[in-house]
Amino acid sequence: MSDKIYDLIVVGAGPGGYVAAIRAAELGLSVAVAEKRTTLGGVCLNEGCIPSKALLESSEKFASLHHDYADHGIDVADISLDLGRLMARKEAIIEKLTGGIAGMFKKNKIDTIFGEAELLPGEPPVHKVRVSGEGDSQELSAKAILLATGSEAVELPHIPFDGETVISAREALSLTDVPKRLLVVGGGVIGLELGSVWSRLGAEVTVVEMLPQLIPQADAQVAQLLQRSLKKQGITILLKTRIDRVETSADGLVASLTTAKGEQQVVCDKVLVATGRRVRTEGLGLDAVGLQVNQQGQLDVDENYQTNVPGIYAVGDLIPGPMLAHKASDEGTAFAERLAGQTASLDYAVIPAVTYTWPEVAMVGKNEAELMAENVNYKAGKYFFAANGRALCGGMTDGFVKVLADSETNRVLGVHIIGPQASELIAEAVAVLSLKGTARDLAEACHAHPTLAEALKEAAQAI
Repeated sequence: MSDKIYDLIVVGAGPGGYVAAIRAAELGLSVAVAEKRTTLGGVCLNEGCIPSKALLESSEKFASLHHDYADHGIDVADISLDLGRLMARKEAIIEKLTGGIAGMFKKNKIDTIFGEAELLPGEPPVHKVRVSGEGDSQELSAKAILLATGSEAVELPHIPFDGETVISAREALSLTDVPKRLLVVGGGVIGLELGSVWSRLGAEVTVVEMLPQLIPQADAQVAQLLQRSLKKQGITILLKTRIDRVETSADGLVASLTTAKGEQQVVCDKVLVATGRRVRTEGLGLDAVGLQVNQQGQLDVDENYQTNVPGIYAVGDLIPGPMLAHKASDEGTAFAERLAGQTASLDYAVIPAVTYTWPEVAMVGKNEAELMAENVNYKAGKYFFAANGRALCGGMTDGFVKVLADSETNRVLGVHIIGPQASELIAEAVAVLSLKGTARDLAEACHAHPTLAEALKEAAQAI
């Protein structure tokens, strides 16, 4: 056991943990990070945001060669897929980014200990953590502990993961062959993104979703257009559908479904279960230090991200709110700055969400269903990319921008985009909402021409 008492020990080196550690060190605090993986970056960099976007980018290029280049007068022949090289590119990106975090840790003199972390009873105001690696363990002490252990895929009790035929996103990001037939359980962000990857690379993809629309939190019109677009791309979508069981047959796997029209069977080679994520707290020893979880298994925190135990804090997926990497990172920054005595804030009402399908989906603020449920009088302005010059030139005309504003004050309440580069366009909407701007502010701002961003201006002008 070391006699050193750190200012802060961070448990978990994902987007919340590593950002908090770096910011705290920049502000002069002594910091140690305990991480169960052998690499930094958490789920996001290792088996989530980054590898999925790398595969989406590669698969989009492959699909474009097959379907889009001819419209530009470009004939491409003898197209082939080298899945090994595609995966190697993804791994190289991961290695570069995780290595970059390691370099930042070294630059800021952050101590990194690899192994499973467990909270130990301490003697306030000092807290203790045991980190157990391969064959050894060590105890660390700190004035404050930040828990940022993230989340893991939810397993369906009646269809457990086996890592080969019934898989999670982790395995779906590293397949060595393109499955002939892939069944995706869950029509949310993860299921649609990974379903899109393998569909573009040649798999027959079927998506089943229990709810009546894809991406349940999305604007209803956005979800409807996305569904039509994915169906045009060859993905079969079954809404209001439950998966009951998966059995093995001579033809492969047989999934028995209950749909709105009755029972149905789908033959497939792999089943990707993407029905959500749950917080990862197993083995942390929460009970040993008196930490209490809520009904969702998460930790409730105050405005400084402190739990019910003074000196122990939490950010990211461990606490209420959307399970998004950028939300965790901003919480990590705000936590570190407040711990160092600075003033920091995070407006949870303007956290954007993105689905990187084609077309992309991005949203921030309220949608129409939420505004109606809250009895808010609002106006909606919409503009289709089919009328946008840049979109037409790029052959990217599917989708629209919808701006929602208060009927009296004209203040922007929400922006919903489905279309090309929606993930980038949403940043302007976030800025407007953060500054409590109006539809007039957005409409009168001069936008370069021709750009996709003009669709935001046009939608605001429609109000």
